[in-house]
Amino acid sequence: MLGHISFGVADLERAATFYDAVLAPLGCVRVWSHAKGAGYGPPGGGDKLALFPQEGPVLAPGPGFHLAFDAPSQAAVDAFHAAALALGGEDRGAPGLRPAYGASYYAAFVSDRDGYRLEAVHQ
Repeated sequence: MLGHISFGVADLERAATFYDAVLAPLGCVRVWSHAKGAGYGPPGGGDKLALFPQEGPVLAPGPGFHLAFDAPSQAAVDAFHAAALALGGEDRGAPGLRPAYGASYYAAFVSDRDGYRLEAVHQ
């Protein structure tokens, strides 16, 4: 349904390093990059997430918004979470089953260093 989503970031290099690491276990890579942005998606495909440096303070959407990424396995969810924390992300829910969302819903929740709320989910 969505073509892509874009985030404004305070520090493009820092954000790209973060997303390189957290999206790799999910099978996503940086598909384009230049001084004014970076895009992520499946290898050989187009971007699904684009990052652009933003002047002034970055104001991530508030409660109620998060971006969920599909994960190919529970191990990929675990690796996503570990990479995010290693690069300064904030833990918003350790990897585990979320039976309230479904019997096989395995997810982890983090915020990146600009405050964007992210989830990796395997079902």
